[in-house]
Amino acid sequence: MRPLLLFIVALAGAQAALAAPPADLDRRVEQLRDKYGVPGVAIALVETGQPALARGYGVRGLADRRPVNADTIFATGSTGKAFTSAALAILVDEGKIGWDDKVIDHMPGFRMYDPWVTRELTIRDLLVHRSGLGLGAGDLLFLPKSDLPRAETVKRLRHIKPATSFRSGYAYDNVLYMVAGQLIEEVTGQSWEEFVRARIFRPAGMLASTADSVSRLANANRARPHARLDGPIRGLGKQVPLDEVATDLGSNAAPAGGLAISAADMTRWLSLQLARGALPSGRLFSEAQSAEMWKPAVLTPVSPLPAELKPVQPMFATYALGWTVQDYRGAKLVWHGGAVLGSLAAVALLPDRGVGVYVAANSEEGEVVRGLMYELLDHYLDQPKVGWAEKLGTFKAARSAQAVEAVRAATGRPARSRPSLPLARYAGQYADPWYGAITIREDGGRLLVAFPNRPAMVARLDHHQYDTFRTVFADKSIEPAFVTFGLDADGKVDRITMKAISPIADFSWDYHDLLFTPVARTAAR
Repeated sequence: MRPLLLFIVALAGAQAALAAPPADLDRRVEQLRDKYGVPGVAIALVETGQPALARGYGVRGLADRRPVNADTIFATGSTGKAFTSAALAILVDEGKIGWDDKVIDHMPGFRMYDPWVTRELTIRDLLVHRSGLGLGAGDLLFLPKSDLPRAETVKRLRHIKPATSFRSGYAYDNVLYMVAGQLIEEVTGQSWEEFVRARIFRPAGMLASTADSVSRLANANRARPHARLDGPIRGLGKQVPLDEVATDLGSNAAPAGGLAISAADMTRWLSLQLARGALPSGRLFSEAQSAEMWKPAVLTPVSPLPAELKPVQPMFATYALGWTVQDYRGAKLVWHGGAVLGSLAAVALLPDRGVGVYVAANSEEGEVVRGLMYELLDHYLDQPKVGWAEKLGTFKAARSAQAVEAVRAATGRPARSRPSLPLARYAGQYADPWYGAITIREDGGRLLVAFPNRPAMVARLDHHQYDTFRTVFADKSIEPAFVTFGLDADGKVDRITMKAISPIADFSWDYHDLLFTPVARTAAR
């Protein structure tokens, strides 16, 4: 059968979309951009498996006022997990690996904290968030940007203690997708980046998209990241551009979400997915592997929503191989969200309708990205129009107000107290087994803390109460934290713990998983 005919046959089972793109889509996007202060938005739509729209709105950045177009690349965050799964699917088709192969059989040096889990963990387990690791465990190995090599990041997994039993439940992580990326390199001899470019981007015709920060920063037609950092919590205050180099995801975490993709290229990815791996000129992966990637592997929690948001709350949700699979208004929805510092994205498929939706923004206004996704899905499901972005915005505002009150309660009225020790006696080097060593020193009557593998990550420690201090980072994109020193019976520091100050800080700021103990101490003055 000829390749083009194969492509058409693969789409034959999909029901025709009920409508063309919304006639008022441009007006709606601009309305939301203006209301919520989003610099730029990209949208891609596929109908009956065929590209229907690829369009940019607004500007690439507040400092770069050039317009967004269909070829402007946006950081897509964790939507890229599906590309790592697709890369593995190609290797499964080639007989080089199997989904249920033990990871250690392909990576003999791989270790988890528990030796039994090390022996039993499969390639499928890497992708479905059931390893027993806690939510976001180890994310501080790449957030903010780290110079740790991917192989070293993978090696440190052996020191991260599990939060639950193996395969007993769901907890989203990124670090095991780094393992998946390293596995691709060890099996093929190509880095994850090289493999994605050669085996996915090129065959799919995604020639503007990038898999590494060097290529992304070399592309002048790229969206710049933005955030609100000068309010009482992240997300409130004035929209400002972020330092692209400092807030880059970093190469060690790229398999978990390091891609930058244009709207035009995304139509090709959506069409490929809806065609179950078929391309106009052949196949990227088999229909069997497409089914594997969309096959639910673990139930995921469904968070209760207020009454006004109930229509978008699923009855059930599952995680497959790099995709969430759930119900949405009676239809099967295969989708994933993505977030990196200063950028958000969402990719959604209605397989039975042959519909694909992509929305990205170069800022952190999730109500716009998720709201537009829901509104477009509703359009193709012939549902009445609902202003989901505004409803989500109201929900977010209430949640943020509660968080602001919590931060003010935690920081506004500290106990009248002094540190237990002279500042010089807190100074020293302290190490966490998986994170590495921090260095604390006194400088001009203040404490400073420097974090490993991040030359620019230095904070002033301002006394809060008792032996707890607050970080004050020069880089406002880094989430502030409390730093608490624990003393032994001799009055010496024997441990340091941390936790984010904001109760709604992104789970990737997993300061609470750190436990530092002394490895060196400066002499007391």
